[in-house]
Amino acid sequence: MKRFQQGLGMITAIIILVILAAFAGAMVTFGTTQQLTSAQDVMSVKAWQAAKAGNEWGLYMALNSGTGWASGAACTPFTTPQTKDINLSTDLGFSVTVTCSAAEFNEGEVPVTLGPNKITLYTITSTAINGAPVASPGYVERRRVVIATN
Repeated sequence: MKRFQQGLGMITAIIILVILAAFAGAMVTFGTTQQLTSAQDVMSVKAWQAAKAGNEWGLYMALNSGTGWASGAACTPFTTPQTKDINLSTDLGFSVTVTCSAAEFNEGEVPVTLGPNKITLYTITSTAINGAPVASPGYVERRRVVIATN
């Protein structure tokens, strides 16, 4: 009877080792995923701030009739949308593309002698992209759209 019971402890030890190895592998996988998610979250915040900086620059240029756009023209109604690329790679690691389009509208009633009440509506779109390839896990892109009137 004793001869048939030999090796049962060895089988139990192997099963326990396999279970512990599976737990260790799961812990490594979860830890790696957590680190990657945390890094992507930090990059997402940086991209959002870079896009916000692009919006603020675009609003300043649009509302102050700045000619700092790539074409040298101001963002005004009845012109093609103005676009400017801003390189923030040394500070944040992102390049930002800012686009401004403007439209003019008549709003409200005014006396006939004063003419229409014209309002200019500016749409500033800012897109921040890091230098990672699009299909990689490190790729981050954020877009912000701001609408303002004069």
